[in-house]
Amino acid sequence: MELRVLKYFLEAARLGNITKAAENLNVTQPTMSRQIKDLEWELGEKLFERTNYAIRLTPAGELLRERAEDILFMADKTMQDFKSLKDDEISGDIAIACAESRNISFLAKCILHLKKTHPRICYHLYAGDSERVLEKLDKGLFDFAVIVENVDVEKYNSLTVHAVDRWGVVMRRDCQLAKRDFIEPGDLIDKPLMVSRQALSADLPKWFGDDTANLNVVATLDLTYNGSVLAREGVGYLLTFDGLVDTSADSPLCFKPLMPELTTNMYVVWRRKQQFTRAGEVFLETIKDLL
Repeated sequence: MELRVLKYFLEAARLGNITKAAENLNVTQPTMSRQIKDLEWELGEKLFERTNYAIRLTPAGELLRERAEDILFMADKTMQDFKSLKDDEISGDIAIACAESRNISFLAKCILHLKKTHPRICYHLYAGDSERVLEKLDKGLFDFAVIVENVDVEKYNSLTVHAVDRWGVVMRRDCQLAKRDFIEPGDLIDKPLMVSRQALSADLPKWFGDDTANLNVVATLDLTYNGSVLAREGVGYLLTFDGLVDTSADSPLCFKPLMPELTTNMYVVWRRKQQFTRAGEVFLETIKDLL
């Protein structure tokens, strides 16, 4: 399985058209078609099926797309890491997966500090729930992760961020609950709720207790901004951290904290026995000083 052929496959999957993909990659359409057919033979699975106007991925193709993206990302990252070894000046890329939180301001301070001393370091930030983030961290696709759940100390080293995120509900100002100073579990039992998948399984059961099974969850999501748009349109009540949504006086939305209070801790984690580049080493030392 060649990296070049995986690039062909991903471009065809992205465009849904082999001819356009071939043009973008400056190869002939017969060459790309043959390479993809050879890849299907090698894997023993059909990767695309034809529709009237395009091609689309089969279930096997969907699986390969996810794996191919990881493989090519890791290949590119490895090349960049080795190139940075030849530089006299510390340079290179640092991949960081981050939870959504206003408390990642410490990360901004770290980057600003390093821009003065090591301006050739480039930072790549990625978002995702903790399960997917840690899976990619385990594969070496990320150098660090900033997570909002307890750390498996047998697998990861960690630093504690000395700030907590406070949970609450974002809702329209014309909602009846918007008149409340805080929200209690019983207030939400019959309400349409929107929440991240991770929080639904890991955080909210601590607060709702036995009532979790009776919740009316109308949407699960990854990005708080998308949830805020749905809340603004009146789809439901968004459970999220304080500070992630604009609830200023001019906003149609407001934030009400949960009572009893529910908070979540934040950690910077990395794999045990991880071999860092020089850029990764100086980043880690700077984070330790800041925290």
